[in-house]
Amino acid sequence: MTPQFLILGVIWYIVFLFSTTCHEGAHALIARIGGDSTAFHGGQVTLNPWPHIRREPFGLVVVPILSYFVAHWMIGWASAPYDPAWQQRYPRRAAWMALGGPAANFTLVILSAIAIRVGMHFGIFGVPDAVDFTHITEPLVPGIAGFAATFLSIVFLLNLLLGTFNLLPVPPLDGVTGVTLLMNNATAQRFQHWVRTSGFGMLGLLVAWYAYDKLFPYIFRFALAALYPGYRWG
Repeated sequence: MTPQFLILGVIWYIVFLFSTTCHEGAHALIARIGGDSTAFHGGQVTLNPWPHIRREPFGLVVVPILSYFVAHWMIGWASAPYDPAWQQRYPRRAAWMALGGPAANFTLVILSAIAIRVGMHFGIFGVPDAVDFTHITEPLVPGIAGFAATFLSIVFLLNLLLGTFNLLPVPPLDGVTGVTLLMNNATAQRFQHWVRTSGFGMLGLLVAWYAYDKLFPYIFRFALAALYPGYRWG
């Protein structure tokens, strides 16, 4: 356990906490706009991480830190409360609420990509010879550029992972509610009732994680091709 490992862990946790807070805050905000104030009254319509930590301390503190020491990257979870009766009454509004979380993650992916491209334009960053979870862009000047490159790399990759993973249409992920935008109201209501009563949450997570492990390398390569058009790694 080196000082560099601990410093990198702090960066990981800052990015993870901010990204997850944005995700859950977006859920809560869109629910409030759609007429469900449950999360608003719980304090989740905020970029302050504390209300989210208070609701899910295990998923936002314990698991991310443990996963970093075990796997050298972070996983975890959070949640924003909602009214099931509101979801049943307004399935399309609930679908937009569910998609708000991944949309927040994709916004952070785009913003970090823009920052990387701006840094490349001014000679601060360059294309790395190889990429991994903390090495999407290469610092070209000494000093703060190294921190910025690491920070932006983690923002880009972690939010790409959070956004795309949560879109998988299996319970309890956001995609299983978001997919009801493709259904009429009656079908969406029956589908959501089945999801709530099926008890497939843990099984759904296992299936999603297995499928996503196969899918993410293609998503990652597509994102890198968009970030560095025309570049090919050897």
